[in-house]
Amino acid sequence: MAGCAHVLCPAPLPIPQPTPSIVPLTTTNRHPWLSAAAVYFDRPVLTVLLLGFSSGLPLALTGATLSVWLAGDGISKTAIGLFALVGLPYTFKFVWAPLIDHLPLPFLTRRWGRRRGWALATQLALAAALVGLGATDPRQDLWWTAVLSLVVAFCSASQDIVIDAYRVETLAGNRQGAGAGAIVLGYRLGMMASGAGALYLASVFSWSTTYGVMALLVGVGAITMLANPEPSAPQPASRGPVRDGSEHRSARRRLLADWLYRAVEAPFVQFISRPGWPAILLFITLYKFGEVLAGAMSNPFYLELGFTKVDIATVSKVFGLVATIAGGLLGGIVVNRLGIWRSLLVCGILQLASNGLYILLAYTGRDLAVLTLSITVENLTAGMATAAFVAYLSSLCHAAYTATQYALLSSFFGLGRGVLGSCSGWFADRLDWSSYFALTIVAGLPGLALLLWLRRRDATETDNPRS
Repeated sequence: MAGCAHVLCPAPLPIPQPTPSIVPLTTTNRHPWLSAAAVYFDRPVLTVLLLGFSSGLPLALTGATLSVWLAGDGISKTAIGLFALVGLPYTFKFVWAPLIDHLPLPFLTRRWGRRRGWALATQLALAAALVGLGATDPRQDLWWTAVLSLVVAFCSASQDIVIDAYRVETLAGNRQGAGAGAIVLGYRLGMMASGAGALYLASVFSWSTTYGVMALLVGVGAITMLANPEPSAPQPASRGPVRDGSEHRSARRRLLADWLYRAVEAPFVQFISRPGWPAILLFITLYKFGEVLAGAMSNPFYLELGFTKVDIATVSKVFGLVATIAGGLLGGIVVNRLGIWRSLLVCGILQLASNGLYILLAYTGRDLAVLTLSITVENLTAGMATAAFVAYLSSLCHAAYTATQYALLSSFFGLGRGVLGSCSGWFADRLDWSSYFALTIVAGLPGLALLLWLRRRDATETDNPRS
């Protein structure tokens, strides 16, 4: 029997065992796709789902939901497009990530640990910033709305640094695919709450009340952090003895130099030692560029076609929830079954193809059925692609530098979403909608081409390792 292959049996002859008539459903005889899906019920994966909700909540409040607020107040499409620049903290969060990775906070770090202490601090600041943003009036002083949006984005990006590090450190290698699916699902649920939920609230109450309720929902992440343990992670290597006369410096200066090396220099040195790292960063920037362009102008597009805020909340947000759940979960399963490279390619192609349905909607006009189809497919494919993308970013991180390295990698995605996405309004002002969404498809092709090149390069290095 296969089960005795590694067991020493004292009997001279093996004794045949009867074959059971009913085979229990275990991880070894389940269908492979069911085995891949079972990991979603592990507590660490469920924890990541709730943290994903907290991470995704603020994004729409400085993005899609804010664009509805601004469009309703008569702000121009060009100005709305420029508001994508408030997402710059997501692009440059790697600058202060080393502080969050290594600097202790008074009382909070001692009481709750390195990751949880920083998480609570950023979540408290985020809630306060959301209340302040809701109190502004874009018609009277658009600059104050922009400034508070920037503060919200900064607090949100800081929270993401902690949550991403917590996720990578708490999930074992065989849970990374499910963790990616869970973080995408939670992220999308957070965006639904700040998208559909906020639009429903805004149709009844003021924007100030709406943003106040969103601030209360930040508590989901805080409670989740308090209910779970602090993760353990290997300590980064120190610089070691330095033979340049530093032995004559004070102990404090040597400790500072060693801390700066471990917190700032070592994570970047370790990453750029990877072959082809510039191409990896460029791929991260471009992979979801087409989706970013489509999403930046989707709500102004719906409003211009004649859809109401309730229409957008019902169809674009709530109805898309089922597709979002399916996309996030299916994306994690696809990663577990197909691997990261093939998942990136398959999901990336599907994600890009879904933008073609916006062209159909531009021709049909205010048609709820076509809107439903477009949003369902977009949520499904975007969730799948994001799950594969998150798993890829996680696989690039060294365990000793998770916060800093993941912040660096996701910052380059923020570059595509913020800086490159800020041109969306300019294009939308100069193109008809069908031409604009055709442009979003073309914009996604360089990322897929770079993916194929990286995959081929990786396969070549695997077949011919360097000595």
